[in-house]
Amino acid sequence: MVFQGSSTAISHTGKVRSNNQDSGYCGSNLFVVADGMGGHAGGDVASSLAVHRLEELDHPYDSTAEAERALQRAISETATELISTVGRKPELAGMGTTVTALVMVDEFAVVAHIGDSRLYLYRGGALTQITTDHTFVQRLVDSGRITPEEARHHPRRSVLMRVLGDMSPDPEVDTFIMPTQPGDRWLLCSDGLSGVVDDAHTAKALAQDMAPARTADVLLKQALDGGAPDNVTIVIVDVGGQHPIFSGTPTIVGAASTPLGVEVPAARSGRGGWLHLRSQAANEPTHYEPAAEYLEELIEEDRRRGRRRRVWWIIGFVLALAALAAVAYGCYQWTQTRYYVGADENTVVIYRGIQQTIGPIALSSPHEDTQILLANLPSYQRQAVIETIPAESLNDAMAIVDNLRPREGSR
Repeated sequence: MVFQGSSTAISHTGKVRSNNQDSGYCGSNLFVVADGMGGHAGGDVASSLAVHRLEELDHPYDSTAEAERALQRAISETATELISTVGRKPELAGMGTTVTALVMVDEFAVVAHIGDSRLYLYRGGALTQITTDHTFVQRLVDSGRITPEEARHHPRRSVLMRVLGDMSPDPEVDTFIMPTQPGDRWLLCSDGLSGVVDDAHTAKALAQDMAPARTADVLLKQALDGGAPDNVTIVIVDVGGQHPIFSGTPTIVGAASTPLGVEVPAARSGRGGWLHLRSQAANEPTHYEPAAEYLEELIEEDRRRGRRRRVWWIIGFVLALAALAAVAYGCYQWTQTRYYVGADENTVVIYRGIQQTIGPIALSSPHEDTQILLANLPSYQRQAVIETIPAESLNDAMAIVDNLRPREGSR
C-alpha cells in the first residue's frame, strides 16, 4: 500500500562549506538522508550513489520483512559500488557516506541506519531519537565516561565508528521495525542540523503542527542562525494528518540532485593522513572512519583529557574552598571588632564579637568580667543585660558598664 501522509525534503550547503556533500530523498514510501565524506573528491559522489541506489526501493511492499531485506541488500550493494567506483577512480579513495533510511509499510516504519545522521520520532508532544550514532563519543556516552551534553562539544564528536564506505563490502547496518500511527512526525536529518539545533528547539518546531515544508524551513533557519558549519539536510514525514497527501514526482535534494558524472578533482598529497584531516579547512571532511590502531590513540587521548579535567576540577575546588575560607575569615575578623554587654552566670560581662553561632563555632568570647553582680542591678537593667546590650566599640561597652555600676549610697 502506498504511504498515506505528507512529506518534504530540503538541503543546504550551510554557511561554511563550499559544496554540499549531503543527499536527501523523499518519495512515496521511501525517505533517506545520506551525509557524504571524503572532501571535494568524494563525499558528494558517495552520498549520491547511496541515494540513487536506494531510490529503486521506493514502492509498496507486501511485508515489513521484505522491506527490511531490500534495505539491507541495497546498502550492501551500495558498498560494493563505492569500492568499484574507487577502483575506477583512485582519487576518490577514502570516500564514504552515512545512510539513514525509512520505508513505510502499512502501519509500520522499517529503518536502516549507519553513521551519525539521525532519525527522530515526534509523538504525543515528545521527541525521541530513534537511531544511535555510530560515533566515538557515543561509545563514551554509552560507557558512562561522558554525558550527552559533553558529547555535543567533544573535539572528537565527528569520528565515525561505522560508515558506508570503500573499505568493506559488508557494512554493519542497524535495521529494525517500529509501529507508527496517525499524527506521528518522523524527522531524518544530517548532523548539520542535530549538531547545531538541540532537541528542545527541534521539538518546539515540530510541535507547531505546520506543514512539513514549512517546518523544515523553520529548522533550517535555526541551523543557519546557529552558524551552520556543515551541510544541512532535513526530511520530514507526517503520518496521516491534516496536510495534503504526498503525490507526484519524488524529491531529491543535495548532491544527488546533480548529475553524478561531474569531473572529480585531482587528489591532494597527504590526503589519507589522520592528523592531516584534523587540521584541514572548513570545507574539508569533518568525519571519517578510524582504523583500529587509531581508535586506541583516541581512547588514550580521551583518558588524558579526563585526567586533565579531573586535575582542573580539583584545582578549581581547592581554589573555591580557599576563597570561601578567606571570605569566612574576613567575616570572622569583622565580628571581632564588635562588642556587647551580657551576663555570665551571676555577673555582668563585656563580650567581644556578635551573639551568633555557626554550628559549634561561637562568634563571641568574654572580654572582661566586670564583677558587677546581676543581683545588685534594678530589675529592668538586669533584664536588659540578660537579653544583651549591643555596643559600637569597646569604649561604648565600657560606658554602658559604667552606667550599670551601682553608685555609692544608692542601696
